Amino acid sequence: MTLRLSRRHIPLLATTAVCVLLYVAGCLAYGRFSNPRVLINFFTDNAFLGIAAIGMTFVILSGGIDLSVGAVVGCVSILTATLIEQRHLHPAVVIPLMLLFGLLFGAGMGCLIHFFELQPFLVTLAGMFFCRGLGLVISQESISINHPIFQQASEWSLALGESAQVKLAALIFLVVLLLATAVSLLTRFGRNIYAIGGSEVSATLMGLPVAGTKVGVYALSGFFSALAGLVYTLYTSSGNATAGTGLELDAIAAVVVGGTLLSGGVGYMAGTLAGVLIFGIIQTLITFQGTLSSWWTKIVIGGLLLAFILLQKLIQGRKSGGRHA
Repeated sequence: MTLRLSRRHIPLLATTAVCVLLYVAGCLAYGRFSNPRVLINFFTDNAFLGIAAIGMTFVILSGGIDLSVGAVVGCVSILTATLIEQRHLHPAVVIPLMLLFGLLFGAGMGCLIHFFELQPFLVTLAGMFFCRGLGLVISQESISINHPIFQQASEWSLALGESAQVKLAALIFLVVLLLATAVSLLTRFGRNIYAIGGSEVSATLMGLPVAGTKVGVYALSGFFSALAGLVYTLYTSSGNATAGTGLELDAIAAVVVGGTLLSGGVGYMAGTLAGVLIFGIIQTLITFQGTLSSWWTKIVIGGLLLAFILLQKLIQGRKSGGRHA
């Protein structure tokens, strides 16, 4: 009996292999790299990137793109700080408002994309400019959040043994990841996303709810971007309109390096997790090395991104060749 490896799984396996090899290399090069605290920090330090990348995964799986995620993070961040510190609203009121803002903003872009047949690149680019401008109009300076409840949430952690503690930001990231995985693999909505990403025309002919699914995908992306903005404020205990600058590109890179095809229809949330962890491992390796600039992270990720795009092209080329044969 022989086991055949599906082409759909090759990018995920390649990403997982790169992630494991980088971690093992770090452990061999630096003794402290294997400390559980370092491993947990991969999740804590990259929680807001990971949450935004999860929303981006849904969008790319459907065959779209969302360039507004970083700007939404910054806008939600400064809005949260302003409402709590200057308008004296309770965090229990502000947090649902910010999540609703992200949800409605994403749904609005989804409606423009589907019903007016506009290009996702252009619509979300306009959304990026709108949110970034709105955040800077509210405040060009960083605003610290000193509300007691918010501070407690920022400092809260779950103890794992004597030397390791998991911050709330990391826990939120993991819970969102599990929920997103369940939605993408176990629900009709998730199956519709894969179908639309594979071929929107075929999905329409099969009678699938294309309109509702596409709008829902961008609504989810907006919701997760707003949640990422809230997690950023927890991580930094402040709001900043320039937060998340370039985050949309990091999120896209993490998703693609994670094995999700840019053409849509193929990919897994587990791959996105691996892509985010690769970001964290490379950043930590450069920090441990000490003499390299942090910009080397971008250079390495750029090389990996190019390699995975070539891998995707190779897989798609072989698939097309097999069909013609």
